Amino acid sequence: MLASFVTAGKETAKLLAFKTVKIDTQKHGWAFITLAILFAWLAGLGRYWDHPSAADWQYWGLGSVAYIFVLTTILYLVIWPLKPKRWDWVAILIFIGLTSPLAWLYAIPVERFLPAQTAKMLNINFLAIVALWRVILYVLFLMRYAGLRGLRLTAAIFMPLVLIIIGLSMLNLEHAIFEVMAGIEQERSEIEDIHDRNYGTIVLLSVLSFLSLPIWIFIYVLAIIQSRK
Repeated sequence: MLASFVTAGKETAKLLAFKTVKIDTQKHGWAFITLAILFAWLAGLGRYWDHPSAADWQYWGLGSVAYIFVLTTILYLVIWPLKPKRWDWVAILIFIGLTSPLAWLYAIPVERFLPAQTAKMLNINFLAIVALWRVILYVLFLMRYAGLRGLRLTAAIFMPLVLIIIGLSMLNLEHAIFEVMAGIEQERSEIEDIHDRNYGTIVLLSVLSFLSLPIWIFIYVLAIIQSRK
């Protein structure tokens, strides 16, 4: 049992370092699943531990745990028609969960020892770094595990991202997510300009996603047709 967790921990470190990993769900499956959920739970605790008005379930880290299950299902359903070489729901869940330690950056209480404006900007930079890091890991996962290339890889990268951004916009959650992840409270003070400028970037991404959706649907359909030839 302990050996399985050690193996899972080593593979997690390799994954986060962009190295090729071997997720043996047959021999060490429960160790990988346990670590994936544990990492997501800790990320949820860290994200909300000093938030002034979070709900109890958010303080308990349950939101992040639910998130990895929802995202796993979305990715599984969207990419499955592209006929990847390997595409297992459990393996996707493990991959997403094992990237959760990146979100621990949000738990660093920089606002406790830095000026407010500097701390908010640093948290925003953390958000950008984690997002880019995860996208790169996702692309490598699609190439190494799913074996996707060319048009199918392009569709598998952008179609889920566009759908997620549009979904958040329709649910009006992108504002709340930005507030929490960037460590910005509802009260506006000297950081108002930083908030507006960076939140404007999220709004721009939402608009671009809406406008480009027909293009990505067309590419997605072409990729499905290609995968069946």
